[in-house]
Amino acid sequence: MHLFLKCLTEPRRKTDAKILIFCNIQKECIAFLLFCTNFVTYSYLIIMGFFSSLFGKEKKEALDKGLEKTKTSVFSKISRAIAGKSKVDEEVLDNLEEVLVTSDVGVDTTLRIIERIEARVARDKYVSTDELNEILRDEIASLLEENNTDLKGDFDVPEGKHPYVIMVVGVNGAGKTTTIGKLAYQYKKAGKKVVLGAADTFRAAAIEQLAVWGERVGCPVIRQNMGSDPAAVAYDTISSAKAQNADVVIIDTAGRLHNKINLMNELTKIKQVMKKIIPDAPHDVMLVLDGSTGQNAFQQAKEFARATDITALAVTKLDGTAKGGVVVGIVDQFRVPIKFVGIGEGIDDLKVFNKREFVKSLFSKEDLEN
Repeated sequence: MHLFLKCLTEPRRKTDAKILIFCNIQKECIAFLLFCTNFVTYSYLIIMGFFSSLFGKEKKEALDKGLEKTKTSVFSKISRAIAGKSKVDEEVLDNLEEVLVTSDVGVDTTLRIIERIEARVARDKYVSTDELNEILRDEIASLLEENNTDLKGDFDVPEGKHPYVIMVVGVNGAGKTTTIGKLAYQYKKAGKKVVLGAADTFRAAAIEQLAVWGERVGCPVIRQNMGSDPAAVAYDTISSAKAQNADVVIIDTAGRLHNKINLMNELTKIKQVMKKIIPDAPHDVMLVLDGSTGQNAFQQAKEFARATDITALAVTKLDGTAKGGVVVGIVDQFRVPIKFVGIGEGIDDLKVFNKREFVKSLFSKEDLEN
């Protein structure tokens, strides 16, 4: 009997031992796999953090370079305004008011900024002129916070908008067609399928210029002959984009018609034909303004705001001017978000507008001292 029981239990013990060894090996394998997974995840986060920091630094450097002329002009004027002064008083504020107005910030916006600084000086009792730059940066940033919304990311397409339709307006020479080309490039680089529409049929050069950009970027351009109905071009563009399952549609329009009534009627007609295919199109009407024109950019914005509903702004040519202060005034006065800024001639030099980075770059004294 004892031998029988031994025969029965021996194999079982051996089997249990094998199972135990297998379980231990399995646990070690799982632990090793978890270690590998955590290691890979951690490494990925480090690498992505590095590249994010690197690309962020590149964007800042590009913005700093683009705003260099404006920054130099503003700081030289501020230096003269506070010369021989140790604290911010009424005379310094009067001089600062002149600095802001001559930097194309605009009279109404300048008065708002000065009032904010006056309140701060009254509250803190004593404010040295050394602090003025930081205070100015804080108050302008606060002003922009009230009136502008940053995009969530670089060249995002709003959810539920497929295709996302942008109608671009602006006077001839503001950089409208070039902005469209650069915008198409950025969306294409972000992995979006883009279709362009050449609805500025009043200038043959505009149609050809957009065609060149389309070829350069690799986007189809829907166009007709010069003098064709712009609304018909817009309709064909939307139809083609839908058929191609495009993500983004950008439509160019005439820079200037004979009068405001004609301009208003033309833009209204274009929007109406879009709605026949996509009921909520266009999703954005983007006005392109030439930042180098300073206060003239205000007048352009006013004229187009009377002709159509502007929902977004792109300010171009900021790299070649000392009038970059106009951006602050435009945001404050029109309550329309600036989405993009042009800070150079390169195809990559159209940037998503970030108000914090803009103000930080504009009032970064360190860059001038280096």
